[in-house]
Amino acid sequence: MFFKNLQIYRLAAGWAMSPGSLEEELAKQPLQACGGINLQSSGWVPPRETLLVESYQKHLLIALGVEQKLLPSSVVNEEAKARAAELEAKQGYKPGKKQLREIKERVTVELLPRAFARRRVTRCWINPVDGLVLVDASSPGKAEELLEKLRETLGELPVTLLNTEMSAQGLNTRWLAAGKAEAAFDLHEDCELRAPDESGGAIRYVRHGLEGKDIRDHIAGGKVVSKLGLTWLSRLGLVLQEPLSVKRLKFLDVEKNGDDESGGSQDDQFEADFALMAGEVTALVKDLMLALGGEQK
Repeated sequence: MFFKNLQIYRLAAGWAMSPGSLEEELAKQPLQACGGINLQSSGWVPPRETLLVESYQKHLLIALGVEQKLLPSSVVNEEAKARAAELEAKQGYKPGKKQLREIKERVTVELLPRAFARRRVTRCWINPVDGLVLVDASSPGKAEELLEKLRETLGELPVTLLNTEMSAQGLNTRWLAAGKAEAAFDLHEDCELRAPDESGGAIRYVRHGLEGKDIRDHIAGGKVVSKLGLTWLSRLGLVLQEPLSVKRLKFLDVEKNGDDESGGSQDDQFEADFALMAGEVTALVKDLMLALGGEQK
């Protein structure tokens, strides 16, 4: 239930859709298995059990499923090479570029129906009360994939990237240079420092104390902090990274048992988890926005 990543977006004021209405729209574009020569298909899947939309109060949880055919280029190339050799022996000269392209296309079409398919799911939490859309994706690309599908499904979606006065990189660098975070945050273990030029040089500290002089020396030498491990109110662990997003989000001291030990139903457990995430993560995002100087006007 709990998100592990946060790609953060601003939802325009006034957007509202009931769980039932959203369910009806998503049901028009469910995930279909890849068929024929299609390499990929996408559509909506239940984020938990059977419903395409799970809700808690006005919070909505949806999920995009993506199925991809796995057809390694090495397999295609090997088969195409063998067929090109057969054609050369038959016609007495090497196939030209057009013939080679046609052979490769024919091999791809023939092999695709037998290719293995892989599915992945990306979840999205819509919080119209606070005007936030949070996508549990490890990269902006996967988050945009979901949002683009949602725009296609609904016709429009008034969502924009959350733009703050200070970048995550700037805040990370300031806090690590000072040897401490501010307000509700504390430094915690991991960080990545990068050269600001095109060399792309990086130094990573993993499960390592961040108080050492060597780290401050790297920053004094011009490196910036692209990723920084933090804790929030000793309740959430996270890595803040550039561009602005959260990875490795962890609810500290929360046992994520599959069943409710108190004897309640799975629905009760889900609602309790959703309520916990909605409250804690919304407050975390608000504190992050304050630390980053607020949103750009």
